[in-house]
Amino acid sequence: MPQNNGGGNVVRAGWLGAAGLALLLAGPAEDAAADAVPMPDGYRMTEYRSPTPASLPGAETVDTVRARTLVESGGALPINVMKLDRSTLPGGPWLVPKPFPQIPGSVWLPNVGLGALTPELDGYLRSNLERLTGGDRGRGLLFYCLADCWMSWNAGKRALEMGYRRVLWYRDGADGWAEAGLPTEDGKPVPVAAP
Repeated sequence: MPQNNGGGNVVRAGWLGAAGLALLLAGPAEDAAADAVPMPDGYRMTEYRSPTPASLPGAETVDTVRARTLVESGGALPINVMKLDRSTLPGGPWLVPKPFPQIPGSVWLPNVGLGALTPELDGYLRSNLERLTGGDRGRGLLFYCLADCWMSWNAGKRALEMGYRRVLWYRDGADGWAEAGLPTEDGKPVPVAAP
């Protein structure tokens, strides 16, 4: 329930929890470390699970509080880009070895955050973003994977280059969401052959 903190600001209490509060308080030190991470000229091509920069040029970098507000208000569609393996069969399905908790309402487009996309994955990303936005390049798209994961940075950058104007990057991803005690759902990846 919203509460007034006495200074005229409305505060939503209860959902963040102790772990989420600790993450919010730790923010400035993490931001300083992130500022020291260099951005590649193009895409990050290797070592996707490593510290990420503080921002993605052209996108809005959001924290857990802002991500939650955007998702709950419908202001942005959460796009999970967590990496998955595929069957070696032609047009093979994604192999999901265990349930992957994601932000509720997310669309899981695996591997679209790799540094270099095959023509098949490039078409998969383009066709799904077109379908999900109804062609509206101003629709909010919230890209995420895990904390310290370049996959969402790469995918957000790729969406910007495709002409999407409202790209949001959630650096802490599914890790930050879960650590704040927010609800998750089991992710189901969108098939490549039939978007």
